[in-house]
Amino acid sequence: MRRLCVFCGSSPGVHAEYREVAAGLGRLLAQRGIGLVYGGASVGLMGAVADAAQQAGGEVIGVIPRSLVDREVAHGGLSDLRVVGSMHERKALMAELSDGFIALPGGIGTF
Repeated sequence: MRRLCVFCGSSPGVHAEYREVAAGLGRLLAQRGIGLVYGGASVGLMGAVADAAQQAGGEVIGVIPRSLVDREVAHGGLSDLRVVGSMHERKALMAELSDGFIALPGGIGTF
């Protein structure tokens, strides 16, 4: 397995444990040599999983629609941030880049 896509929220979640688990997942993926594909935001659970994976030396690919770049605060610290035209393109590209999926707590977009 080369890469996993993680669907999660751009908010920190209802419980502090959600952020801790997201960060732990990011670290674990990096330690196992599995790249992370995710929604491209720098905030909330998305930011936690991406920052932890990146800090642990992992590959991180963010995919975000142009309409959400400012609203979800696109992660400017990624070496690979792909901006697409729509949510449909976002999910299609995330699927194309990934070998599997994990869903963490999130909102309607995660659902």
